[in-house]
Amino acid sequence: MNALQSSFSRRRFLRGAGVTLALPSLESFGASPEPVRRLVAINIPLGFYGPNFFPAVSGRDYITSDYLKPADHLRDQFTIISGTSHPGVDGGHAAEKSFLTAAPHPGARGFRNTISLDQLVAAQIGEATRFASLTVGEQSLSWTANGVPVPQEKSPAKLFAKLFIAGTGADVAGQKERLKDGHSILDSVLEEAGAMQSRVTAADREKLDQFFTAVRETEDRLAKSGRWLETPRPVVEAKAPAEVGSGDIVNWLRSHFDVVRLALATDSTRVVALSGANHSLVPPLPGVSMGYHGLSHHGKNPEMIRQLEIIDRGTIGAWVAFLKSLRDTPDGGGTLLDHTQVLLGSNLGNASGHLTTNLPIVLAGGGYQHGQHLAFDNKDNYPLPNLFVSMIQRLGLEADAFASGKGTMTGLL
Repeated sequence: MNALQSSFSRRRFLRGAGVTLALPSLESFGASPEPVRRLVAINIPLGFYGPNFFPAVSGRDYITSDYLKPADHLRDQFTIISGTSHPGVDGGHAAEKSFLTAAPHPGARGFRNTISLDQLVAAQIGEATRFASLTVGEQSLSWTANGVPVPQEKSPAKLFAKLFIAGTGADVAGQKERLKDGHSILDSVLEEAGAMQSRVTAADREKLDQFFTAVRETEDRLAKSGRWLETPRPVVEAKAPAEVGSGDIVNWLRSHFDVVRLALATDSTRVVALSGANHSLVPPLPGVSMGYHGLSHHGKNPEMIRQLEIIDRGTIGAWVAFLKSLRDTPDGGGTLLDHTQVLLGSNLGNASGHLTTNLPIVLAGGGYQHGQHLAFDNKDNYPLPNLFVSMIQRLGLEADAFASGKGTMTGLL
């Protein structure tokens, strides 16, 4: 065996042991491969206090807003976008369901959601990783093609365990049995449903078709779980985060961001949807004595705005630390931030009035020509789904439209 063959044999052994090593770029083997591209979508459901969030000036010479000053050293790594919203998406807090789907009228009776941005992407690039996507946070932002919410993981500690703590031999054997049971149950259900097809109405047949689609998606997930069951989980030096509830909103976000960075760095997943908290608990922050949800409905009360600002600043501080950690993590010929699109936004532009227009949106990383404030019309909002089309294309996927978006976002380079 020559030296090069020996090198590749050692690399295969290390990969089998759960360790991934990136080979240096070698001229003898031509150009280096395209970097792995990733997506993280973050929704803060109670938004941000607008006057402190948006810069007053558009373009590349904008003056950093009060809230975004802590991110000024990363200015060339993100684009601020104002004057956008999802056409037809109303319903106040109900709009959270449509943040990544852009499905109209989420508060209407009989509303049926559509596929979310993260799940559309995961369906095309998720096969390469143990987890096609991660849905984390207080509420699920992820929806299947049938409009079914994907269950979310609320605990950063449990998310860490899911990603990096291997079970015992008995645990693995038990998981194998459960996978077999899952397949056998699906076979039985499909047999019964198939026998019904010839005896149902056209409307019921449509429902059955939706059901079959859901079953096929479940079968795919079960098959993938089986393939990864024998593959060791990656080993990380970081300790598992302490259990922290969403009431401690800033530390809870920071813990989630820490685990998400590890998930991306180990290539355990390439797609993440993370929802912040939307509750009436009082965050354990100095100077805050009222519930978060109540403060968001401040009605221009100065004291309530002052307390809300403390929470907003803590939230943005957690996001800035996350971006910095991605920037400081090498990845291929660049950094994780270079290769990861990080969308930060909210389903509410003004939570105090339950308004779903003029949403606060920041897109960071991903290799765009950042460093600008893209300001659209605050009265006649630009369609936010166009940004989703741009993001999908930036991931190397083919898409000309998403929901009501019929093209890429103007001005985003």
